[in-house]
Amino acid sequence: KTDGFQTQIWLETTAGQGSNLGHRFEQLAYLLKQVKEGERLGICVDTCHIFAAGYPLIEADEYQSTMQELENVIGYDRVRAFHLNDSKCEFGSRKDRHENIGKGFLGLEPFRHLLNDPNFQDRPMYLETPKDEEDGVPLDQINMQTLRGLCED
Repeated sequence: KTDGFQTQIWLETTAGQGSNLGHRFEQLAYLLKQVKEGERLGICVDTCHIFAAGYPLIEADEYQSTMQELENVIGYDRVRAFHLNDSKCEFGSRKDRHENIGKGFLGLEPFRHLLNDPNFQDRPMYLETPKDEEDGVPLDQINMQTLRGLCED
């Protein structure tokens, strides 16, 4: 029992591998509606996962269309966070293979769109990229520098 606590559970979008639920926004919306205290559930959107699940993000109009669908089906108010990672696999592959920012099939543009989207300025965004080094520099540091370079004033 969690009366009085503000604990939340965030359901993460999935790539749709095998029989996984959560690769369609409608599936997540259905789950949100089935919970007695549904306001305590939120969604964490994973950039690689939704791209692999078949939601386009690269061109500005594709990004806007995908985010509008997210708003219509789930609602921006239910989006609590983002996992930022590129995809080693092609669009619609339904494979969950994370890549460093700008080094995969997503490229840089989806991250530029997301980081500058006023609808999500207050949402935490977490790197879920491979952990290693490049020329002695941690990849997390490189990925953060790349992301910061995409932010507009």
